[in-house]
Amino acid sequence: MSEISRSTPASRIAGVVAVLLLIGICAAPWWASSANLRLITEIMFYLALASMWNLLAGYAGLISVGQHAYVGLGGYLMFSCVLFLGMNPLLSIPLSGLVGAIISIPVAWLVFRLKGPYFAIGTWVVAEVFRLTAAQMASVGGGSGLSIPVSVMRALGSKDTREILIFLTAVLLCVGSILLVYLLLRSRVGLALTAIRDSEVASSSLGVRIGRIKLMVYVAAAAVTTMIGNLIFITKLRISPDAAFSMNDWTVFVIFIVVIGGIGTIEGPIIGTLLYFLLREFLADLGAIYLMILGAMAIVIMLTAPKGLWGLLVQRYDFSLFPVGYRVRRK
Repeated sequence: MSEISRSTPASRIAGVVAVLLLIGICAAPWWASSANLRLITEIMFYLALASMWNLLAGYAGLISVGQHAYVGLGGYLMFSCVLFLGMNPLLSIPLSGLVGAIISIPVAWLVFRLKGPYFAIGTWVVAEVFRLTAAQMASVGGGSGLSIPVSVMRALGSKDTREILIFLTAVLLCVGSILLVYLLLRSRVGLALTAIRDSEVASSSLGVRIGRIKLMVYVAAAAVTTMIGNLIFITKLRISPDAAFSMNDWTVFVIFIVVIGGIGTIEGPIIGTLLYFLLREFLADLGAIYLMILGAMAIVIMLTAPKGLWGLLVQRYDFSLFPVGYRVRRK
């Protein structure tokens, strides 16, 4: 006889360990220093961004190099809500996500007409259009940018209170991003994404609505990325077009994280984010050499382990922290 299940004893144990680690992370305001709290917050940002890019590229086959468009959009939406509507910066996060989703629909209508490398270039062009538009808007500082008024940040409480609120919001967005991918992949949409990733022609012949599925994924990723961008610039207190729409900071490093961790897996961005921050903490002082090391590492991993570091681990031990498929086990 055989039994069909999603999880294994190892994955269930790993799930318990992951919950305990999450509880420990949420308790960081009570055991971590202010510097470590800001570092963990930044890790949450990049892990959430990587999870969203992985959803696009790893599952929907949408290789976007312009996701920094939505990071910058989120930052500028936050500043606009604060300056013109008098909103609490943290309360502007869900509103920016809604606006990001709405804006992403006409953007998708444009870029989805392009295929392969042309799609990637198209998303980058869209990001440049966003940046140039922000640089022309004098109401939000134009090309030189602007800062959040001190009185606005004081409304969030003391410095320590602000750090804790921002940290907990970052954890919520990060965990929510991972759960969104996980639940999506366990649904019928996940089956459709798997079929599309394996063969668009075959999946189309089986009745999978490829365009609708890709649009849904693109809009969801845009909404979450916009919310993350909103929170990122709450922590930075200042925004400018070059910083908000930085391709290196919000797209190139995110792609690096997903590639070295394992594209097309939920665990890959987690592994990649941790490795990226370890490298940054120990090698960032090397300047240009640090970037060369990152590039060389990415090339080596792509050549020797196309599925990333997590892919190597799965290939050897058949192990999964987030089981989304079914397994057949003989009794």
